[in-house]
Parts: sequence; C-alpha cells; structure tokens
Amino acid sequence: MKRVAIAFLLSCLTVSAATAPSAPPASRPAQPTPAGRTAPAPMPMPNTTPPAATPPAPGPGDVDPQDALPPPSSAAQDLYAAARGDLLQIRMLLKNGRTQSTVGSGFLVGTSNLALTNYHVVSQMALDPDVYTAEYIDTDGNTGPVELMAVDVLHDLAVVRINRNGSGFFKVPERPVRLSQGQYLYSLGNPLDLGFAISEGAYNGVFTRSFYNRLIFSGPINSGMSGGPSITASGTVAGINVSRRRDGESVSFLVPVKYAQELLRQVAAQPGPPKDFNPLIGQQLLTHQGGMVDRLLDEPLTLKGMGPYLVPVRDSGQVRCWGRSNVKAETAFIVDGMSCVMQSAVFVSESQQTGQVAMTHQYIRSGSMHPLRFGALAGSLFNVDNLGNTDDPRLTKPFCTERFVHTRSLPLRAVTCVRAYRKFEGLYNFTLLTASTDAAQASLQSRLDVSGVSYDNGLRVTRAFLGAFGRSGRR
Repeated sequence: MKRVAIAFLLSCLTVSAATAPSAPPASRPAQPTPAGRTAPAPMPMPNTTPPAATPPAPGPGDVDPQDALPPPSSAAQDLYAAARGDLLQIRMLLKNGRTQSTVGSGFLVGTSNLALTNYHVVSQMALDPDVYTAEYIDTDGNTGPVELMAVDVLHDLAVVRINRNGSGFFKVPERPVRLSQGQYLYSLGNPLDLGFAISEGAYNGVFTRSFYNRLIFSGPINSGMSGGPSITASGTVAGINVSRRRDGESVSFLVPVKYAQELLRQVAAQPGPPKDFNPLIGQQLLTHQGGMVDRLLDEPLTLKGMGPYLVPVRDSGQVRCWGRSNVKAETAFIVDGMSCVMQSAVFVSESQQTGQVAMTHQYIRSGSMHPLRFGALAGSLFNVDNLGNTDDPRLTKPFCTERFVHTRSLPLRAVTCVRAYRKFEGLYNFTLLTASTDAAQASLQSRLDVSGVSYDNGLRVTRAFLGAFGRSGRR
C-alpha cells in the first residue's frame, strides 16, 4: 500500500443463509445512534431472503407473512395470470453440497432468454464464482442453471441468461416510462420464499436522498421480492423491486427501468459474459467515488459552531446531520454531539457496503473537573483503536500516522488511517480522527470516515475536512 502523505496533508490544510429467515436489518449510520435519541430513519437494504421451510415469526415492527399482502384486485389477478409464466425465483447455491444461500426474484425480458434481477441477488456468484453458482425456478416448478451476463453495482441491477425464453409479457421499453403521481403499479416476486405473489401500490415520486434515484412505491415489497418487476396496468416495466423501509408501512423503492434499459443494451453489444466480474465491479466503484467526492467538495464545507469551535459539516440532499446532548445535573461534564451521514451506500456484498461519507463531532467540557482528570477523560474518549474490524479479510490492516498540527486558528492532534481493498485495486477507506489541544477543561473531538475512494480522493476529502476547523472567538 502507498504510505499516507500525512505530512503534506496536515501542513496544507440478498442476505446470507441464517438459522432464522428474517429480513436483513436496515443499514445503519456510520456512527452508532446515540441511546435515548430519535435516530435518523434507516435507509433501505437489499431485501433478499434466505430460503426457509417455514415462515419466520414476525419480529418487532415486522408484518406477519399472513397479513403482508392484501387480497389482490381483479386487475391484479388478471395481470398475475398473464405474467406468471415469465416470473422467476433466483437462488444462490454453494457449489459444495448445492445448498441454498440466498433467494431473490427475477423476470424474463420479452421473448428472449435474458432475465433482469438485482445485483445483490447474484452478488455472491459475481464475487466468488468458485464458491457459488445459481439456479432458477419458475411458477411451474421448472428449474435450470443461471448464467451471469452483466452487473450494474451502482444501480443494483444484473442481467442473467437461462435455458428458456419468455412469452413476451414483460415489456422493457426503449424510451423512458412516464409515470404520474398516484398511478397504480403492480410488483411481482416471491416474498419470504413463500410462493409467487403480486402486490398493488402507487407511484409516489422519486426518492432523491439516495446518490442514485429510486422510485417510491407505496406498496409492500417483502424480502425475497428483490429483482422482481414492478409494472403498469398495461404490463410495461416501470422499475425493479429493490428495497423497503422497515420503519414505515408500505414504503418501498424501485430501480427506475431506464437503468435496466442501459444494461440490456450493454449485454446486446458484448460478445459474451465476462470471465471475471471483480475488475468490472471495482471499476464501477471507482467511477462512483469520483462523482461522490466531486459532489461532496463542489463547494466549501459548511461551518457550524460548537461552543468556541467551528466544525465542518456537509448537510445536503445526500447527507443529513443530527445533533444530541447529554446535559444531566448529576454528570461532571457535558457532551454535545453532531453526526452527518450520507443517506445511502453502494451494496457490494452482504458484509460490505462502500461509497459513503460520515463525519461526527463531540464538544466535551467541564467546569468542575480538575484539568488532569479532564485530560484523562478526553484521552479515553479519543479512541484511536476504534476503527472497526481490523481483521476484516476484505481490507488490509490499517496504516496510521499521528501528528500535532495547527490549522488556521486551532491546534489539533490528528490521526489518519488508511486501509486498502484486497479485491478492488485502487480503492481505500480513510479515517481521520482529530482532537483539540487548546483548553484544559474542553475538548473538540471529530471523526471523518470515507469509504471506497481512490487514494488521491481520500487525501482531497481529509485535507478539506482538516483545513476547515477553527475557533469562533466565543468562550
């Protein structure tokens, strides 16, 4: 790995199989949500479900599978009857033993033998083809092999090829599909591995807090329906089922069909399936991080006051900030906190998400503690060892460098740590930890996490963040 250019930086200022077949947890902010506070609403996660012989017992906030879908209308019944022959369940299998690992949905495109699904449904086969393979099963119980043709990690899409053709029901139009607010849509798939089903709902606009747009569908999309189609009353594919909100009722999300159109055109132009998808996935992630960092730094970071300090944040469409305080009469010190977290991340595998930025600030002060005791407290809170799982096989060990520096008006202790991705050359995770050193009974401690960025872009973000700290003149 390259060594961190710390001196220059500081001077310049689908789910893996489990015993219980419950839906996967929603993604969390990069920093733990403070206890006792209202958390930012968790962002949706892929909703592949592990195979199950019996339905799971509903957990807190989950819908009982028996009540998950309302009785279909006559329109839904007619659509399902016409579409059922082209619906697929897609199963990931361990090659050793042919046991099921994950289960999702898919659908045949037109009269071809190509099917669309989510990338996260087939991610295991894409990343580890020597370990995983795949098969499909249709509504009549017919099964066959699945061949992966193309993936779009950024929009969570994949194209696969199977050994049968579609009837022509699912129409993926060449031109963009125009939808009206409140227009009825019908999502199909295999929820909770219980059998094929259709779900009615309405289109309710575009969700723009994600880095890539999603369509909002006010209907239930349960685990296992990932990769299934969401169609208009005429059978035109409007989107592909991808996720749902677990903190709401019938708030689900679709990948717009325009991205599927682009991926199908790519498959039509390529001579055959790639032999190794890992370099392609790595290149897509590099493309994403370039746009992410450019958007993050397209204007100076916003400065917010915390006591006498000015701290950098980015509060935008993709990043949301939340505050908290532990003001209690019985404590000898007070901590005010602020966290800014990107509202979405790129799913790579069940154990890895990337392409995300998070920043946190804590302003700690006391009017009664002895300076030596307060210094010990501040030192214990500045936890350099808290970098996540340092034994993660997907990443190299962290390489960290520490310096004491001055920004334009604030002395800081700064630690920068870098970890490289083993599978994806040129991608790194950066962590920057800082602590002010200008007061005996006050400490500003901050953390920046940038995941899945190039080395140069990791330096760009950490320099911008570090260079923005200052003092406001307040006491």
